[in-house]
Amino acid sequence: VQLQASGGGLVQAGGSLRLSCAASGSIFSLDVMSWYRQPPGKERESVASISRGGGTAYRNSVKGRFTISRDNVKNTIYLDMNSLKPEDTAVYYCKAYRSGLVYWGQGTQVTVSS
Repeated sequence: VQLQASGGGLVQAGGSLRLSCAASGSIFSLDVMSWYRQPPGKERESVASISRGGGTAYRNSVKGRFTISRDNVKNTIYLDMNSLKPEDTAVYYCKAYRSGLVYWGQGTQVTVSS
């Protein structure tokens, strides 16, 4: 499985961005797909995840602002980010999990200016 993340950029605080992660094959077989981020000088952290059944989970700091979704026809997951804050600045990565195997996409930079 190859994952291609896109959609990052520079945005002012309070703005919005939509990240996309396209998979090389069907995402229906993937157990969980997730977004992670790595802020400057910090460790990578989970942001949001979505299961094959559509169940979602979010880290507390993004609840109510970020929404993860999946399109099984387009083999793509999305992360809609609203009310962005400077502390959301990070490289964002998508991750897929299937049967004990983990796949990572390349990162996309999100920079939120104050």
